[in-house]
Amino acid sequence: MRVVKVLPKGQITLPKEMRKSLGIKEGDTLVIEKSDGDIIIKKGKTIHDYIGFLSKPAVPIEEVIERATEEAVNERK
Repeated sequence: MRVVKVLPKGQITLPKEMRKSLGIKEGDTLVIEKSDGDIIIKKGKTIHDYIGFLSKPAVPIEEVIERATEEAVNERK
């Protein structure tokens, strides 16, 4: 077990040995979960790990597809 300090902006530093053993590199995305008062940090591996990470699009996907289809048809005219 390692102890890390929370900095003023809520940042922590993962110890180098842990990053190396888990293959965590700069730019990787980590998944943080709360479980029974504990914090669990995992390396993101699949698209399912990122559910809730990205904000919902302002426009429903069906509308985006419809607009793109209309634009493609209009470009061919």
